[in-house]
Amino acid sequence: MEGCIFCMIASGEVPVPFVYEDGLVVAFNDAEPQAPVHVLVVPRSHHTCLDDGVPADVSAALCAAVPKVAELAGIAASGYRTVINCGPDARQSVQHLHLHVLGGAQMGHGMVTFE
Repeated sequence: MEGCIFCMIASGEVPVPFVYEDGLVVAFNDAEPQAPVHVLVVPRSHHTCLDDGVPADVSAALCAAVPKVAELAGIAASGYRTVINCGPDARQSVQHLHLHVLGGAQMGHGMVTFE
């Protein structure tokens, strides 16, 4: 999609070092990390969020990338959290489906906070 920063990163138009990549997804460090390790896993194809008719192979690739990213980032043994935001109430900041892999420190018990 024209103007989508994650599409431009996934295509290589905007150069960002990848933590992991395969034919369907790329993973890179979040520019505004919320944990010591904060990696985004992004499909190469544009989908706004999970509600966008994401093909099964893309969904599977997103999920399959998570343990690989955790291993490469050094957080597989200690544990990590994954998050997918969908829509304005979830504060999805980039309108391109992406999965957050967070770790590197013990997290609180609460899953989310509300304003």
